[in-house]
Amino acid sequence: MNARGCRFVSVNGHVTAAIVVAAVALLVLTACSSSPEASTPVPTERPIATTPVARSGQEVFAAICSACHGLRGQGQPDWHIPKEDGTLPAPPLNGDGHTWHHGDGFLYRVVREGGRFQEDPVLLPNFKSAMPAFGAQLSHQEIVAVIAYIKEWWGGKTSRGLNIVEAQAIKSSQDPLPDG
Repeated sequence: MNARGCRFVSVNGHVTAAIVVAAVALLVLTACSSSPEASTPVPTERPIATTPVARSGQEVFAAICSACHGLRGQGQPDWHIPKEDGTLPAPPLNGDGHTWHHGDGFLYRVVREGGRFQEDPVLLPNFKSAMPAFGAQLSHQEIVAVIAYIKEWWGGKTSRGLNIVEAQAIKSSQDPLPDG
């Protein structure tokens, strides 16, 4: 036994402490070198809606919006590159695109009036949206619920050091949802 009361077994006159140190080092290296994906939860098909409004939005999203934006809100491939007809593919709504850059009022108008409301030959000469208008199909409450549901994907996401939920809330304070 050594001074600390630890017993080391000798093999051919060498203390096996080196083996113990090497094993601990290997465990530490293995734990530290595992990819971040290994410890990151796998995203579900849809976020867990945490409010009653978002839960009702989840149903509307699955029935209507997911056809273009995907069940996980991932959008279409190359969503920022215009198609041959000049329209843009459906963008991601899950926080990986630009949706969170807009206030709630803007998002509401896009759903209600379609993407064409933002087409402006002077301000956005090359912008052409394929987003249809859903104002005749969805009620005010359903549009609000879809927006609430979409925001469920954003929790914890950041962009360039900004919490996107907080950044979008600031935009929404300047462009809030319209009254029903």
